[in-house]
Amino acid sequence: MKRFLTRLFAVCAVLSLGASAALAAEGWGDNYEKAAAQAKAENKLLLLDFTGSDWCGWCIKLNKEVFSQSEFKEYADKNLVLMEVDFPQTKPQSGTVKAQNARLQAKYKIEGYPTIVVLNPAGKKVGELGYQPGGPKAFIAALDQIKK
Repeated sequence: MKRFLTRLFAVCAVLSLGASAALAAEGWGDNYEKAAAQAKAENKLLLLDFTGSDWCGWCIKLNKEVFSQSEFKEYADKNLVLMEVDFPQTKPQSGTVKAQNARLQAKYKIEGYPTIVVLNPAGKKVGELGYQPGGPKAFIAALDQIKK
C-alpha cells in the first residue's frame, strides 16, 4: 500500500508539473511580481485573467473561444504580458500562489469570473473586461480601446 501511495504521489506531481509547464508554454504566468516586471521592461500591458479554470463555465468558454486561438496568441505576443489569477476547485495550487491570488482579488475587488483586469506598464489599472461574444476579434478590439 505504501508503494502504491508513493507511486500515486509521483504521478500526481508529474501531472501537476506538466500542467504548469503547459500554462507557461502558452505564455501565461502565475507570478505577479515577475509578470509586472516583464510588462514594465517590455512596455506592454499586463492582462490579469481572474478565473476559475476548472469549474467556471464562462471562464472555460473565454479560454476556448479567445485565449486558445492563434489570432489572440499573436496579438498577445506583441502587446501583452499574460497572467492567470486562478481560483480552481480541484486543480492543485501552491500556498504561495493561493495567497498571492487572494491579495490580487481583494486589491482589484473581483466579485465574479471571468474578470480581466488590464494594467499599463507602470502597474496602473486602465481597464476591465469580462466574457464577450465575438471571439478573438471582438476581444482584441476591446483591448485596443483600452490602449487608447
